[in-house]
Parts: sequence; structure tokens; C-alpha cells
Amino acid sequence: MSGTLANEAKSLFRSIRITLAVSGAIALIAGIVLLVWPVKSAVIVTGIFASYLIIAGLVYIGLGIFSHRRGGWARAGHIVLGLLYVAAGVIAFANLGVATATLALVVVIFIGINWIVDGVVSLSLLGHDGSRVWTLLYALLSIVAGIVVLFSPLYAAAVLWMVFGVSLVVLGVVQIVRAFTIGKDTKNLPNAVRGDTAN
Repeated sequence: MSGTLANEAKSLFRSIRITLAVSGAIALIAGIVLLVWPVKSAVIVTGIFASYLIIAGLVYIGLGIFSHRRGGWARAGHIVLGLLYVAAGVIAFANLGVATATLALVVVIFIGINWIVDGVVSLSLLGHDGSRVWTLLYALLSIVAGIVVLFSPLYAAAVLWMVFGVSLVVLGVVQIVRAFTIGKDTKNLPNAVRGDTAN
């Protein structure tokens, strides 16, 4: 019985180690690609997004054509939405460079606006918060960061892309190290199981 439990535990740890190693390797490779070829990797991400738009558009068109239970307006709406998705995907594929820059700008501008709104909301809650100094500091930093991002969106996009790449590299290395170290605990597992069953 103890041997079976030990074998099952070792098999589980082996599966976890493989999963951690594979996910860590993927994150590490993706991070290195982002750092070494930032423009090309951004174009690839845009291409994936454009593919998603086309696939989603075809699904909407299919829903509009083949779903007979829906009303005429709903079917027409699905078809129009699908055509817009497909058109956006095709336009993005036709101009991947421009689409990449546009997508980066939209994401960064959204982040900047989000930070400003978050800061303003924090300021509005200042009277109801117990830690007024920290709330005020957070609100001011959030608003300033949002304004900086909005006034230099291209620079902010490049910095965020680099931070994303570095984060992936660090996370990948940590996952790989975890994959190699997590198995060390299983060496004493059979003895521990035997001790538990003996008691």
C-alpha cells in the first residue's frame, strides 16, 4: 500500500515537473524573442490578433446565416458584426506594420486613461479611507503616470513591451528552477509514507 502511494506521488510530482519545465521554457523563449526582436514579435502578436478577428467574424456570419431560431434583426446584426470583424482582420493583415503601431497606441492610451481614472476615483474616496497619506500618494502617482503615458504613448509602449519581455524571461527561469527543485522533496517520500503507515 505504501509503495503504491509513493509511486503515485512520484508520478504526480513528475507530471508537475514536466509541466513547470515546459511552461517555463515557453515563457523564457517568448521573453527572449520579445527582447531580441521586439518589432517582429509585436507584428506576430498583431497577426495573431488579426487572425482572431477573422475567425470571430466568420463565426458571427455563420451564426447569422444558420441560426433560424433568432429573429431577422438579430441574424442581420450578427452578419454585419461578422463582416466588420473580417474587414478589420483583413485590413490589419494588409498593413501589419501600421496595425501593430495602432494596436500598441490603443493599448497604451487605454492604460493611461485607466490610470488617470483610477487616481481620480482614489481621490474621491480620500475622506472615507483610513490611510489618507497612502491613498493620496497612490492617486497622485496614478494620475501622473497616466498623463506621462498619454503624452508619450510610443515610448510607453516600447517600455511596456520590454518590461513584458523581461518579466517573461524571469518567470521562465523561475519556473525551470522550480521544475528541477520540486523533485528533491520526493526522494524522502517513500520513507515518509512508510513512517505514516507504520504509525
